[in-house]
Amino acid sequence: MADNVTPRVRVPREASAGDVVSIRTLISHPMESGQRRDGDGNVIPRSIINRFTCDFNGENVIDVTMEPSISTNPYFQFSAVVNETGTFNFTWYDDDGSVYEETADITVA
Repeated sequence: MADNVTPRVRVPREASAGDVVSIRTLISHPMESGQRRDGDGNVIPRSIINRFTCDFNGENVIDVTMEPSISTNPYFQFSAVVNETGTFNFTWYDDDGSVYEETADITVA
């Protein structure tokens, strides 16, 4: 498990039915590509977040596969249409098998 991995999300708390809301996510992670060497010349093993998903009330909103060229602390901003009150579920999958999850509720008036 990578050290100090912290997922963060920002979702509006309220919206009107049919609104397009902006969602921002960031996960702090070193995203080691597996192509660098340490001071002794040994390859530093690959350790990246390889997949990110977001679901709203059980329906998939976005599913992203990440490759070693992605930057440290991957950040995503995307939009979603909300027609009902619910919960966004965010999941990040690490090469080491760790899974990081976060949720955010939104109320639709």
